[in-house]
Amino acid sequence: MTVDLITKISEGARIERAEALALLESADLLPLGRLAADIRWRLHPEPVVTFVVDRNVNYTNICESKCSFCAFYREPGAADGFLLDEEEIFSKIAELVAQGGTQLLMQGGLHPSLKIEFFETLFREIKQRFPSVQNHSLSPAEITHIAGNSGLTVAEAITRLKSAGLDSLPGGGAEILVDSIRQEISPKKIGWGGWAAVMREAARLGMPTTATMMFGSREKAVDIVEHLFRIRELQDEGGSFTAFIPWTYQPGNTELGGKTASGIEYLKVLALSRIVLDNIPNIQASWVTQGAKMAQVALFFGANDLGGTMLEENVVAAAGCRFRMSMEEMVALIQGAGLKAAQRSTLYTILRYS
Repeated sequence: MTVDLITKISEGARIERAEALALLESADLLPLGRLAADIRWRLHPEPVVTFVVDRNVNYTNICESKCSFCAFYREPGAADGFLLDEEEIFSKIAELVAQGGTQLLMQGGLHPSLKIEFFETLFREIKQRFPSVQNHSLSPAEITHIAGNSGLTVAEAITRLKSAGLDSLPGGGAEILVDSIRQEISPKKIGWGGWAAVMREAARLGMPTTATMMFGSREKAVDIVEHLFRIRELQDEGGSFTAFIPWTYQPGNTELGGKTASGIEYLKVLALSRIVLDNIPNIQASWVTQGAKMAQVALFFGANDLGGTMLEENVVAAAGCRFRMSMEEMVALIQGAGLKAAQRSTLYTILRYS
């Protein structure tokens, strides 16, 4: 890491792909983390770490995509495949609200028979029963699949879902936004252009979104860098990303197998994310895949947010990664780092300090 590059980053200037690749491949962890932390404090001067009280409701595990990195999906007709009925979903949301939760994240597989009417009916009822809950649901791959099943364009599908009560869009299914890698690990899922098209349309309709990256499977450093710059460029075009969440591939019980990225690799990618994504306000630490202690360390490598408490999470858990954290534990974790904890909304409005 040259003095000129350190100075450039410290002065808030944008770095380019070649510089980012050099940082990822050659920079020492601690100096890189310090640069990212400085940017975090420049963007968020108060010593506050935010989190949202939420629940992941996986409405089905039946999926035609059959991604090799996923331990959660089941093929249509599988004995242990499921599709939750409405009352089961409502019961889960009621439990979330009873615990002070404000965000619902509904995601599932690419079910062959679910059309848009299923989601419209469900989302309208959710909005009527639970008006205080932000419906932050469905990945770009799901929306593209729903549109295809229903004979709609992506734009038509998102417009109808928004009208029915979909408030914002999570960035799941991004994995690595490089099609050569996507062809290797998830060949039946939409390509990077399809993912971007959904996010562009959501932003055009005024819907907040987030972006993610799953790394540590088959990609190389150059692919991680390309992913980050594609996210930055989408945001420059008028994107609505409120946060970026990098997380590590979990190989347990998957067809792809292999091993996960190390803690050092995770922290380097997290720090680089904060440096590259100068137009995205928030970087989330992934305690779901890294555990509480690594998430605490991540707060000094560029992260300012710990994401959701996740009253329920099944997809990562299916790969054998079962870190859990209550709201009280999350607050204690943040305070243990010498920082102030704040419960937020999906849109990063502070609801209360702890």
